[in-house]
Amino acid sequence: MANAAQVLEAFRVMTAHKSLSREDLHDLIKDGIYAALAKRYGPNVQAEIMIDEVKGTIDIVVLKEVVEDVVDPSREVSVNEARWDDPDFQVGDLLEIPVEFDDFGRTAVLAAKQRIIQRVREGERNRIREEFSDKIGELLSGEVQAIERGKLVVMLNVLREAEAIIPWREQNPRERFRQGEPIRAVLKKQEETPKGPRLILSRADPGFVAALFKLEVPEIYQGVVKIVDIAREAGGRTKIAVVSNDDAIDPVGACVGLKGSRVQAVVSELSGERIDIVPWHPDPEVYAKRALAPAKVAKVISAPERKVVTAIVDEDQLSLAIGRNGQNVRLASQLIGWQIDLYSSREWMERGAQSTLFRGLEEEEGVGDFPLKELDIPPAVLAALEAAGYETFMNIIDLERDEFLRIAGVDPDDADLLAKLVEELTIVEEPTELSAEVPPDAKPVATGGPFVESEEAEETVESGAAVEPAVAGSESAEAPDAEAEASAEVAAEAVGGVESAVEVEAGSELADETSSADAEVSLEVEPDERDS
Repeated sequence: MANAAQVLEAFRVMTAHKSLSREDLHDLIKDGIYAALAKRYGPNVQAEIMIDEVKGTIDIVVLKEVVEDVVDPSREVSVNEARWDDPDFQVGDLLEIPVEFDDFGRTAVLAAKQRIIQRVREGERNRIREEFSDKIGELLSGEVQAIERGKLVVMLNVLREAEAIIPWREQNPRERFRQGEPIRAVLKKQEETPKGPRLILSRADPGFVAALFKLEVPEIYQGVVKIVDIAREAGGRTKIAVVSNDDAIDPVGACVGLKGSRVQAVVSELSGERIDIVPWHPDPEVYAKRALAPAKVAKVISAPERKVVTAIVDEDQLSLAIGRNGQNVRLASQLIGWQIDLYSSREWMERGAQSTLFRGLEEEEGVGDFPLKELDIPPAVLAALEAAGYETFMNIIDLERDEFLRIAGVDPDDADLLAKLVEELTIVEEPTELSAEVPPDAKPVATGGPFVESEEAEETVESGAAVEPAVAGSESAEAPDAEAEASAEVAAEAVGGVESAVEVEAGSELADETSSADAEVSLEVEPDERDS
């Protein structure tokens, strides 16, 4: 039985390599032997298999029922044939036929091998499904095993047998990886293929940023601080809205960390991608104003029935509100889930507010005019005014006391009375404010929809060709220098403790970390230099 001992030792090595239990090992051996017996005796063969790992032996006994007429030779034997071994056999008895392990031929051994390989693969696939079915959205680490036509093949640390890839569309355009480099990504989904389950990882999904913050910020991991919404354009910018379940903890300050250490660790992993952290608010108008940071919004008007927010900004804040290629307003709209229409205050005033104001005055003129005889004016004075052509209140509303004295029949006392009446009935116009109505001819400077554009098809690159993706956030006509300066300024506020818009509540546990947290924190870190 030397061959049996060698087989057992080979199975032990395979068990250790495939992380199989002792029971699984015995089941694999029995399945393989049953497959070999089926090749030799028939598909319905019955047998007893006893494995002794200490002695290194495998005992095999084929069982056949003694019958008068044989129907199934694989599990039955005739009474006459059984009596060749023992004359006492009767119909219904069970004949035991010992089988030596060395007696199996090449065909039987190949059948056993194929069955064992099949069982091992099925076990691996089931283990992969069970291991990762509840890990969607979690951060996984591994090593770049290969690069095939733009996609990265990753060997995971937690289970090396799992097939994991990062497709081209799920990669950050700023990044380049080489074979053998360590890599981290979020598990986006698990899909079935003819070869078994395949794990789709992503470094471009917003969930990757959320997983990194969960790793770096203990308050998020513990559930004290919650990431409510997140919008991202991989390689360019990310906006995150956070809220705290504890009034003593500032959610923005918790995510920034002492001198920006926590958020800088995330930015470094994202190769310098900018991150805006804003406090979440249930009011869409307040939420939209914060989401458009670093731009300062002058006025916000919401239309809940259409889920549209109209934001009005000053001229010097317009380029910041729009962002490069409309990125800022687009991400802000995705963050709050509403459409944002952006207007400049000058256009709003010139086209809308003033026209609305003047239209209102015209309406007041038509409605507020009335005959002078309805006023408490002496009959002689009223007759003098009518003789001079003044019959309604609007005819005399612009006249001064001296002009009343020039009318025949009006003395100084009458002029004083008329001037007093005009003053009492005239409404003083308040200073003009931004109208809450959309001007009829005004068009938004920029509009951001709440939904991300449809996913582009994955690029296929011929093997051996270099992949050169375009980096999101390229230079545009939307004043990139102004935006970069504002981002750097806000970053300095967050890290250095310069005055900012969000007040840190007294007694905050993180007051030392952020002496005054902003309504948003925008940090820009130079991307790590990677070899292309």
